[in-house]
Amino acid sequence: MAGRGYTIFDTGIGRCGIAWGSFGIVGVQLPEAREIETRGRMLRQYPEARETRPPLNVEIAIEGIVAMLRGEPCDLTDVTLDMSGIHAFNARVYAFARTIPRGETRTYGEVAAALRASGAAHSVAQAIARNPFMIIVPCHRVLEAGSYTDKISPSGGAISKRRLLSIEGAHTISSKTLFDVLLPVAPPRPQG
Repeated sequence: MAGRGYTIFDTGIGRCGIAWGSFGIVGVQLPEAREIETRGRMLRQYPEARETRPPLNVEIAIEGIVAMLRGEPCDLTDVTLDMSGIHAFNARVYAFARTIPRGETRTYGEVAAALRASGAAHSVAQAIARNPFMIIVPCHRVLEAGSYTDKISPSGGAISKRRLLSIEGAHTISSKTLFDVLLPVAPPRPQG
């Protein structure tokens, strides 16, 4: 692959974008309210990328993202990510997030403890907020303790963590804190 490329593709939640370079995927963009906004964000984030047909390895990643957003189990751990320019701690957070099973969640503190950086929950939250690899690095599975938050990274578009977790069949945070036991988080209410 010479240079960077990107494409926009259909999913069950709208038109997503994906960008790649010589060393793998450089970013995934979830849908904005309108496709033109998704495309605009892709162009701002990857101004050197040209819209083109994706190579086979990117096609495989797109198929996995589409399947996952349809609620189908899909393993994206073999998708190659270009981590050049990613801070080393953030890369560790992303590697750990990729191990969290579908439909399960972890808190920022649990991720920090798993990385043997127990005082770094805030740094984990910052890394998750900067995740350029939406869905492939399932940052929606990492939540604030005691919260079923709707916050998502800037690459998240108009889609919330709550919606992504409901697609996966998750209902609440997998690990309980004292706050969760005293005031349980209600599952999302069906819309319609």
